[in-house]
Amino acid sequence: MAHSNKAEEELRKLSMEMRYLEQTAEALQQRISMVNAALTDIGYANMTLDGIEKEKENTEMLVPIGGSSYVKVKLADSNKIIIGLGAGVSVEKTLPEAKATLKERLDELEKTMHSAQQQFSQVAERVNSGRSRLETLLAAREGKQ
Repeated sequence: MAHSNKAEEELRKLSMEMRYLEQTAEALQQRISMVNAALTDIGYANMTLDGIEKEKENTEMLVPIGGSSYVKVKLADSNKIIIGLGAGVSVEKTLPEAKATLKERLDELEKTMHSAQQQFSQVAERVNSGRSRLETLLAAREGKQ
């Protein structure tokens, strides 16, 4: 009887841990998706700056405004870039400064992505071993009934 209670307690604890781990895995997946979106956004910004760097003043360009829509503009000054710092704050930087800032952000995001992927792998391992243990406990429980 005592062995049965111990097995039931382990089963209950393992079930709670599995729910927690699955929630953690889901949160990490969301974080990875958000970082991926930010990486893509910065990648587009870098490509745009690379393109602007090659253009002369008064060159006509199409600038994306969202929703697959563009506005035709003339490039006034390719060396003055307004770059967002966050919380609605932006500053003017030279093109090389803006590219350096974006590179720093890209590096930080890549570190964040690597860390989140490692954490996700660890959680996934724990989920898999927990599921195996759960299956073993459930099979033993079924065998006794």
